[in-house]
Amino acid sequence: MSTIHYQQCPLCGSHDIEKALATRDHSISGEAFDLCDCHGCGLRFTQNVPAPEQIGRYYQSENYISHSDTKKGLINRLYHAARDYMLRNKQQLVQNLSKQRRLLDVGCGTGYFMNHMRGQGYEVLGVEVDEGARNFGIQQFGLDVRSPTELEAGTLPGKFGVISMWHVLEHVYDPKLYLRRLHELLEADGVLMIAVPNYTSKDGQKYAAHWAAYDVPRHLWHFSPRTLCSLAEEMGFQVVGKKGMPLDPFYVSLLSEKYRGRGMLALPLGAWSGLRSFLSSLNRPEKASSIIYILKKA
Repeated sequence: MSTIHYQQCPLCGSHDIEKALATRDHSISGEAFDLCDCHGCGLRFTQNVPAPEQIGRYYQSENYISHSDTKKGLINRLYHAARDYMLRNKQQLVQNLSKQRRLLDVGCGTGYFMNHMRGQGYEVLGVEVDEGARNFGIQQFGLDVRSPTELEAGTLPGKFGVISMWHVLEHVYDPKLYLRRLHELLEADGVLMIAVPNYTSKDGQKYAAHWAAYDVPRHLWHFSPRTLCSLAEEMGFQVVGKKGMPLDPFYVSLLSEKYRGRGMLALPLGAWSGLRSFLSSLNRPEKASSIIYILKKA
């Protein structure tokens, strides 16, 4: 299999990198991967990741819920219940941040957020790399969902007042290209929302190699608030706010306990750990398990 090995930081180019953790793909392949830290910009990245043409098989599983839409098993049923809550939560956030009604959802998965926002009167367009998920959104909801090649080539139509990336930036091989294109697509007074896991969170520190939000090798990059903010500024944005995602610490902790082999204890232990992580970030969004960064053009 063709893999990518980094001799220097893929984000800032620093050679001051070292191995931080050894972990594995807990959900699909069971393969081992190393995580490396850059002491220059603070990025943590997955080493020896599959090349883009090889990564598809690591998404082809019912365990990858955002693409498969399965409801099998307790964790997946909890995911669906949480998703319904988060759709309303995201809607409220969008409406609080912008009065504009044209929305681009990058990495839209099976299209539930797009469909929800269309029901609220928004003109929506989606981008999704997975063909199965893309076709689900098109066939199930009648959505306009494009391939990421259109985004990367700069050929998506028009500009957008709202652009969202819910747990997507950590998946893309060239985050700077994506942010450059989104800067071009965003209206002058528009808002970009980027949600990514935060490996410096309480649950990230606790679970270490078993932390579910590392999700290797699908997650190529692992951001701290320092790194994400620096990257955004480099690409012409200003970070105007941060907000924790309230359900993420519970879901991630539950999965992490499962990966630790806790069996029937995974649910109560995960709930307790998630609560502690949630409480630690109530007034400090930079400590949240996952952070929504709210960006505008600088």
